[in-house]
Amino acid sequence: MNMRGHAPVAEAEAGRRRSSRLRLRVAWMYYAEDMTQGAIAEKLGIGRVTVTRLLADARAMHEVTISLSREIAELPRLELALEQRFGLREAIVAPLSDPAADPTVAIGAATGDFLAGFMRAETRIGVGWGRTLHSSLDFVEGGQADAVVSLLGGISAVEHYNPAEFAWAFARMFKARCWLVAAPAIVDDADTKRRLIDHCGIGESFAMTDTVDAVLLSTGGLTLRPTGNSDPFSATVRAELAEAGAVGNLLYNFFDARGRLVDHPLNARVMSAPIPALCRAPERILVSGGAEKIAALRGAIALVRPTVLITDEVTAESLLQA
Repeated sequence: MNMRGHAPVAEAEAGRRRSSRLRLRVAWMYYAEDMTQGAIAEKLGIGRVTVTRLLADARAMHEVTISLSREIAELPRLELALEQRFGLREAIVAPLSDPAADPTVAIGAATGDFLAGFMRAETRIGVGWGRTLHSSLDFVEGGQADAVVSLLGGISAVEHYNPAEFAWAFARMFKARCWLVAAPAIVDDADTKRRLIDHCGIGESFAMTDTVDAVLLSTGGLTLRPTGNSDPFSATVRAELAEAGAVGNLLYNFFDARGRLVDHPLNARVMSAPIPALCRAPERILVSGGAEKIAALRGAIALVRPTVLITDEVTAESLLQA
């Protein structure tokens, strides 16, 4: 099937959504935050003429009335507050129909929408894995990218998701070359990890992390009970991690509430791209949400200092409370 004709349509639709988001943000900053047009232009990195045009469009489309609609008033408020609190370049907050709803699909949809405007033919991106990132595949329109680099080894016993599977599917959607980590996610000991990196080609895969333009990451929380039959961590290991102060993990690297890697042997056995290499990526996109991940998200933000955070409105409120 010839898909070439679909590309301009997809690009036009992605552009329309980006323009809508920018228009709503400008309207909020001008009418609710009482910012000048010059200040808005500087904050968002756009021209003052563009600000004036977007404000006129918002009025013409009845998005600005005597009282701001919820879409304008609430989500941009949370996004701007997150950006200011955590030093983000951009925060994207997905709405939820019910505060008690599972935010996975909503965050996945927001992630797919973001990627539509972010990915370019020359983009090299490192990807993590997890339920939220996997759900974003249903909302990614595809396109073109240069390379996709998996940031974690594989898992042999899985119920739903696997790092290699996500990276491969992501690469196929963007017609990109794909680098996988040909090793288990967790090995027996630190010496085995060193040998695999030095003598089995894994070091070359990890070295690719220093060439990427962005990393796409999700964080996991820490519960004291295993989450399923394929869970790689026993209740004993989880208890040890909690005792060491762990609140969550990034690519199976466990960290505390202040974003410091905990002192536990497990962290020396994880076959993942080095955390410092992730922090050097120009764009660091963190995608997560849910009541059980609030502490983990705060720690992950401190650990990798994301440039972009994609979450849901309930999680956003919780992140801003403490």
